[in-house]
Amino acid sequence: MQKVIQVFDDMLERFSRWGLILCLFVILSLAVLGICLRWIGLSPLWLEPLVRHLVFLSAFLGGSLATSKGVHIKVDLLTKLVESSSSKCLQWFHRNIILMFCFITTLVLMKTSFDFFLVEKEFGAPAFLKIHSAYLVGIIPFGMGLICLRFFNQLLKGLMTGEKREHHSL
Repeated sequence: MQKVIQVFDDMLERFSRWGLILCLFVILSLAVLGICLRWIGLSPLWLEPLVRHLVFLSAFLGGSLATSKGVHIKVDLLTKLVESSSSKCLQWFHRNIILMFCFITTLVLMKTSFDFFLVEKEFGAPAFLKIHSAYLVGIIPFGMGLICLRFFNQLLKGLMTGEKREHHSL
C-alpha cells in the first residue's frame, strides 16, 4: 500500500513540477510577446487576462509542490515546541493532526470552489478568446483538489510509517 501511495505521490509531483515549468514558460513568452507587440502599436485584449489566469494556475501548482515538501505556510509556534520534545509519539500525533486538519480544510475549499464553478458554468459567459468563464474559474477547484490530494497522501504516509516526515529541498 505504501508503494502505491508513493507512486501516486510521485506522479502528482511530476505533474505539478512540469505543469509549473510549462506555465512559467508560457507566462514569460506571452509577457515578452505583449511587450514586443506594444512597441509596434498592437495590444491584444486577450493577452493580459490569459497571463493573469496562468499565474493563478502556477500558484496552485507551486502550492502543490510546497505541500508535498512540507514547506507550505503554517504556524510554527506549537510545532517548534513539539519538535523539541523527545516524545516520538507526541511528534507523530501532532504531525498527523495538522495534516488531517489541512486535508479537511482543503477538502471543504475544494467542494466550495466546485460549487462556485457549477454556478459560473450555469450563469457565466465567454470571457476572452471565447473561453467560458467557468473554465477559468475551474482553476480553483482543480488547484484545491491537487493540494488536497497532496495533503491526503502525506497523511496516509504519516499514519502508515510512524516515522518523521522528511523535508526535501524544492
